[in-house]
Amino acid sequence: MPPNQNSMTGPIRVLLIDDDPIQHLILEKFLATAVAPAFRCRIASTLQEGWPRLAAGDVDVLILDLGLPECSGMEAFTQTQTRFPNLPIVVLTGQDDETLGMNLIHAGAQDYLVKGQVSATLLVRTLRYAMERKRLLLELQQALAEIKTLSGMLPICANCKKIRDDQGYWTRIEEYIQERSTAEFTHGICPDCVKILYPDFAHTILPDA
Repeated sequence: MPPNQNSMTGPIRVLLIDDDPIQHLILEKFLATAVAPAFRCRIASTLQEGWPRLAAGDVDVLILDLGLPECSGMEAFTQTQTRFPNLPIVVLTGQDDETLGMNLIHAGAQDYLVKGQVSATLLVRTLRYAMERKRLLLELQQALAEIKTLSGMLPICANCKKIRDDQGYWTRIEEYIQERSTAEFTHGICPDCVKILYPDFAHTILPDA
C-alpha cells in the first residue's frame, strides 16, 4: 500500500495509535493549528484497533506510540511495519527511549518524536518530512527493482548483439538499457575493432599496433 495521494488534494490523514488520552488531546490540538497543509487526525488506542484503519488505505502517515501495553517498543513497530511496509511511520517515545527511537529509524521508521518535547511546528514538519522520505525511498526501491530486471537471462543476437525485448522485438542493447535505467552511452571504437575495421591505419592510431 503506497502512501495515499489524497494528501496532494486534501488534508493529510494521520492516524495516532496511543493509549494516552492526554497525548491524544495534545497532538490533535497541534495538528488542528496547521493550515497549509491541513491535517485530519484519527485516534486508535491499540494496535488491534489501529491496524484495520491502516488496512482500509485511507491513512497517509502513522504516529505510533512505543509504550502500548499490548505490544511495545521494537515489537510494536516491527509488527506494524511488516503489515504495512509502504506506510510512513513516526514513532513516539518517552524521554528515556531516545536510543530506542534512533534504533527504530535504522530499522525503517521515518522519524521519532519525544513526548514532552513536541511543538506544533515540530510535529507538522516531522510528518511532512516523513511522508517525503518514504516517497523517495519507495521510488528508489522501485528504480532498483527495475534495474535488477536486467540481471536475468536476456536473449541476445550472437552476431549483431541486439537484445530481444519482452514483446519479441530486437533492439540495440543501448536502447534497451536506456529505457530501463538512467544510463547513457557515448560511442567509440575499441582497439580490437580498429585493427579489424581499419588495419591500414591501426598503426597510426594505436601505439602498440
